[in-house]
Amino acid sequence: MKPETKITLALLAFGCSISAVFAQSNAQTNLQTETPPRDSPYERTNAKQKKALEYDHTREADVFFERKIWRVIDVREKMNKSFVYPNAPLYSIITDAAKNKELRLYSTATGDNFQQVLADDDPALVGTKDTITVYQPDDAGDGTTVVQNDINYEDIKRFRIKEVWFFDKESATLQCRIMGIAPIREVKDDKDNFKFEQPMFWAYYPTLRKVLAKHEAFNPHNDAQRMTWEDVFEMRLFSSYITKESNIYDRRIEDYKQGTDALLEGDNIKNTVFNFEHDLWSF
Repeated sequence: MKPETKITLALLAFGCSISAVFAQSNAQTNLQTETPPRDSPYERTNAKQKKALEYDHTREADVFFERKIWRVIDVREKMNKSFVYPNAPLYSIITDAAKNKELRLYSTATGDNFQQVLADDDPALVGTKDTITVYQPDDAGDGTTVVQNDINYEDIKRFRIKEVWFFDKESATLQCRIMGIAPIREVKDDKDNFKFEQPMFWAYYPTLRKVLAKHEAFNPHNDAQRMTWEDVFEMRLFSSYITKESNIYDRRIEDYKQGTDALLEGDNIKNTVFNFEHDLWSF
């Protein structure tokens, strides 16, 4: 073989190897910059683009009936399972928005009047820290370490809702406006025995609506028709029971009724409100 031929073949081989290296490098770059795969045959943008509609303005002069009601949503009920949907549990949506400065939470120290802002490092928001002793083998010496106890959304079994029912003369309708949502946790003793329930914080719902409108809630009947959390509350797609109405003694139903009687008393309060609207009309 002539020397010129050998040189030509060597240059071709070198060029092929360089091309292969560049092709591999470009392939790796394309893989790194490639858009992550989509777990859907189409782009889901409805929830991301949705905004909460503003309520109609209500004049004080048009309201001649009003009643404050407190109710509890138990997430262990079948209808309320979406509240603990692992991909988007309601508790995590609220706390994440607060940590990202999208939402302001309020302490329960002053009740449910949304007066005292919850601190950023409040245990109700970030959890608690415990110092534990670490035992070392032999004579290495014992030490201590700090353990972070994060709050698990699965530990939240109930949500308390504060709402106002009122009749608007201008629209001739009985309306309901949710004012606040509070997750409730179970307080236990050192032996893990239940002691009592305690609301962790209050989220002011008129502000929270803007956050809930951007997050999808699981629809057990149709994945293509996912609603937002704002839809769930505005359309009242949850099961609940009344625990208190505004009264002169500021007492809850459980203070004077127990068991089944307490549930029946809650139904009586609900029927009283709806019967008021019904009695306004004559046929």
